[in-house]
Parts: sequence; C-alpha cells; structure tokens
Amino acid sequence: MRDFTIKLVKIIIQIMNAPMLILFIVTTKKEVILVDVRRWAKIVELSDTSDWVNLLYLLYKYPEFRSLYYYRIKKGNFLGLVLMHFIKLFYKECPSLFLYCDHIGCGLFIQHGFSTIVNAKSIGDNCWINQQVTIGYNSKDNFPPTIGNNVTISSGAKIIGNITINDHVIVGANAVVVKDIPSNCVVVGVPAYIIKRDGVKVKEQLV
Repeated sequence: MRDFTIKLVKIIIQIMNAPMLILFIVTTKKEVILVDVRRWAKIVELSDTSDWVNLLYLLYKYPEFRSLYYYRIKKGNFLGLVLMHFIKLFYKECPSLFLYCDHIGCGLFIQHGFSTIVNAKSIGDNCWINQQVTIGYNSKDNFPPTIGNNVTISSGAKIIGNITINDHVIVGANAVVVKDIPSNCVVVGVPAYIIKRDGVKVKEQLV
C-alpha cells in the first residue's frame, strides 16, 4: 500500500508540473539542462534513473532549480522565451534568487537560493552557490566578476568587482573577495586570504 501511494504521488506531481516540460521540448538548450538535472539529481540523491522524471521532480521541489531552468530557457530560442513568460505566471521561480549572467556553464548547483544575487560576466562548469551570496559590481567600475570552473561559493560570501575567481576554488562562508583568486585555493575572511593552496595549508594575502 505504501509503495502504491508513493507511485501515485509521483504521478500526480508529474501531471501537475508537465506544462513546464513544454519549454524543454521547444528549447535549443536541452543538453545543458540535462547536465543540470544529472548533477542536481546526484547531489540531492534522487533514486530515479530517468532524466524526465528527475526533471519534473526538481522543477516541483526546488524553486532554485526552476530559476536556473528559466535562465536556460531564456538563453535558448525565441519560442521558448515567449512560452516561458506564460508558464512563469503559474509556476513561479525562486523570488529572492537573481541570475544576471551572460553565460552560466553546465551543472550549476544552487543550495538554498534565499537572498542570492549572481551578477557575473560568466560562471564556469560545475559550480556551487549557497544562500545569501552576492556576486556583482563595485562602485569603482562597471564590470562584474568572472567565475571559473568547479568553484564553490559558501553562504554569505561576497565577490565584488572586476576580478577573476579561477578554477577549483572554495570561497568560505561570509568571505569578502575583492581581488583575483588563483586556481586550487581555499579562501576565508574579510578581506579574503588564502588558507590552502594546492592542498597545502598556507596563510597568504590575495594580490
């Protein structure tokens, strides 16, 4: 009886969220969306192996994923863009998550999108952004940051100005970053400094 109830609930969820699949059917961004689905499914430990089922579940369960999904659709073709504005009337995105980027690589995971502003030139593949993160301009120039591949930005961190966060970087919680970060580093603090480089503990100022 319990298994039947679980299956019934899944079917109801699929039917309720099926209209959002129209966007996937018409978009030219199918491949990148599927990469997003597979990474999210792995992180949140979804047991189903079907991309379609996982896509529907993620759209239902995680408004942060829905915001990313709409971002992908917006970067696709004109038909998807037009239909997206209609679909969004009924299936809302995360209200406090803002994605203003020319390019976001595949597999971005957003853990809790509360009060999060992402305004970057570009974000690489397989990045991870937590809640209350601010990525954006400073008062001195009109250029936002560039984020590399496999970058984790922890809760409350701020990355400000025309700087580059290179590949395989972890930005600690509440860190304030206003200078470039080399690859393979962990940074913390206000202002941020390096506490690990290439797996070795250090204490180095950013330059």
